[in-house]
Amino acid sequence: MTDRARRAVVTGLGVVSSIGNGRNEFGTGLREGRSGAGPISFFDTTGFAHDRMCEVPDFPAGNPEHGLATRMTVAAARMAVDDAEVEPAVLRGAPGLIAIGSTDGDARDVDELTELELSRGLPHLDPLLARRFRLSRMPVAVAADLGLSDVEAITLPNVCAAGNYAVGYGIDAIRSGDVDFALCGGGDTPNRKVFSNMYRLGALAPDACRPFDADRQGVIFGEGAAVLVVEALDFALARGATIHAELLGYSLTCDAYHPTRPLQEMVTACMRGALADAGVAPHEVGLVLAHGTGTKANDPMECAALAEVFGPGAVPPVSAIKSMIGHTMGAAAAHACTAAVLAVREGFLPPTINHRMLDPECPIDCVPNTSRAAQPDVVLVNALGFGGANAAVVLGRYAA
Repeated sequence: MTDRARRAVVTGLGVVSSIGNGRNEFGTGLREGRSGAGPISFFDTTGFAHDRMCEVPDFPAGNPEHGLATRMTVAAARMAVDDAEVEPAVLRGAPGLIAIGSTDGDARDVDELTELELSRGLPHLDPLLARRFRLSRMPVAVAADLGLSDVEAITLPNVCAAGNYAVGYGIDAIRSGDVDFALCGGGDTPNRKVFSNMYRLGALAPDACRPFDADRQGVIFGEGAAVLVVEALDFALARGATIHAELLGYSLTCDAYHPTRPLQEMVTACMRGALADAGVAPHEVGLVLAHGTGTKANDPMECAALAEVFGPGAVPPVSAIKSMIGHTMGAAAAHACTAAVLAVREGFLPPTINHRMLDPECPIDCVPNTSRAAQPDVVLVNALGFGGANAAVVLGRYAA
C-alpha cells in the first residue's frame, strides 16, 4: 500500500445543530455568531433556577423505530454522504466503518420509561422505547439507512471526547488499510437526568455560555449530531471526490485523575501527541477549536496547557463553539471537527460569542463575538472528557 492510500481526507460534512442543519447552514451560523440558546421545551423545569439549552428546532420526525439522537445522527450521515457526492451504491462496494460517539444517546427514552414505571408500573412499559435507547443502535441505524452491510459499526461512549475518539478510530482504520471509507461523528440529546446532574454539580450557566470570560458561570447543554465522510486518499481521487480537508493526526490520553476535573499535564501531552502524529510543528497551527466549556475549572487549565504547547504569548487564535451551540456532549467534538474543516475550507475563524471581558487567567485571543477572515492551514481540535478521557485531532488544508 502506498503512503497516499494511507492518507485520510474529509469529503463530506453532515450537521444537525441548533444554529443550522447541513454544511452551508451550519457554516453560516458559525460565521454570523448565532446563538442556539433558548428555554428548555422537552421537560418541565419547575424547581430549577436555570432553564436554558441549545435545542434543535423543527427536526423532522424520521423513523419512529429510532430515538431522537439516532434520528439526528442518521440525518447527519445522510447529509454527509450527499455532501460528498457519492452514491451509497459506491460505498456498498467497498469496506467501510461507521464510528459514532455518544454520551447519552437516546436517553430521553429513559425519561419516558421512568415516567411510565412510576405512573403505571413495570408491566406497562413501552417495548419500543425499551428497544431503541441502546447506544449500539446508533451506527447500525446509519448503516441500515444507507444500505451498508460490509461495514464495522461501532459506538464510542467516551463522554465529551467521544466525537474525536470516533474520528481517531476512522483515521486508524484508513491508515491500516482496513477500510476505504469511514463515517465518523457523534450524536446526543441530553435528558432531564443529565440536566439535573450537571445542575447539582453547579456546572450550568444561568443564561449563556461564556468561555474564557471573567464572568463565566458554566456550560449550557446542546443537542444535535455531526458526521464526516472520511476516505482513503486513493479511494477519493479514484472517484473524483472534492476534498474539503485532510485529517493529519490525532492523540488520546486517559488519566482517570478525577471524575470531572481535567489534569493539565495530560491535556498538554494529548495536544503534543496529536501534533507529533500529524507531523506538524506548533507554529504551523492557525486555529485551535478549544474544548472551551465556560466552566471555572476548565478554561484556565486549557489555556495553561495551550501555553505549554505553543509557548506563552504564541498561542494561535482559540475559538469555543460551545458558546453558540452549547455542549452537545458526545457530538461536541464532531461539531468542532466540522467547524475546523469549514474554517480551513472557507477561510474564517469561528467566534467565541457572549464575550464581555477576558479572564486574566485565560490570556488568549478567543476571537471574541465576531468571526474573522483568515486562512488557517492547520487546526487543532481539543476534546476533554470526564474521567480524563482526552482526545485531540489535527486537520489541515489538503495538498496533493
